[in-house]
Amino acid sequence: MSEDPNKIELPAPTCWPIVAAFGLCLVFAGLVTSLIVSAVGFLTGLIGAIGWFRDVFPHPKHEYVEIVPLQDRAVATKRSERHVEHLHFGDHGHRLHLPVAVHPYLSGVKGGLAGGFAMAVLACAWGFCKYHSIWYPINLLAAAGVPSLAIAGVQSLHEFSALGLLVATVTHLTMAILIGLLYVVLLPMLPARFEWFWGGIVPPIIWTALVAASLRMINPMLAEYVDWPWFVVCQVAFGMVGGYVVFKSEKVETIQSLPLAAKLGVEAQRKEP
Repeated sequence: MSEDPNKIELPAPTCWPIVAAFGLCLVFAGLVTSLIVSAVGFLTGLIGAIGWFRDVFPHPKHEYVEIVPLQDRAVATKRSERHVEHLHFGDHGHRLHLPVAVHPYLSGVKGGLAGGFAMAVLACAWGFCKYHSIWYPINLLAAAGVPSLAIAGVQSLHEFSALGLLVATVTHLTMAILIGLLYVVLLPMLPARFEWFWGGIVPPIIWTALVAASLRMINPMLAEYVDWPWFVVCQVAFGMVGGYVVFKSEKVETIQSLPLAAKLGVEAQRKEP
């Protein structure tokens, strides 16, 4: 034993156990391949076993390792205040299904309508401030479904069009409701801590990129006259308002963990003990 207090005695490293294990593997591999493989494996394993035996008999081999001073050791890891939420089994003895609770689809419809209203107000404000007409952004949106507006001049887009208002309203409400329902599906899958960020800012930016890549094929008139910075502002406003309405709605538990009879609404007679 070393008398140096700055050193500690540890078992010496050795490669013989892995050599013996490799030889044993070759022995069994030779049973399905060739006798020569088994012979080589037996020899390899025998050499490894002898070397391993000599490392531990008559006395185990050791080596002395210097002790690292306290000031040179790794600093203890700071404990995080965040904690891991443990999963719990579902009802009726079934395994847990995720998500356990979701926002109701009705909240997606409400969120879509609220976000669509905020987006429509900003779009009309942009048209009034820049072109002195609230009908300009409405006619641009309706140009995809109204041929007369698709070939109309800039001056005609400033004027009121009943058909354009109807088509733009139906298109805007449909898209708002569909995107609101998409928020309901996506929010349970997003990080809960930054749910407002992922739901209110990131999707509108991604949606803007998708629209920018395909808008020329869908609505060439809108692609030609759209103001992209203001378009992004409108999309973010939609995402934040719609996401807030959906996020604040009360979640409902899913029925995935219920028995089939309960899902179908079948009433079974309870047996008395």
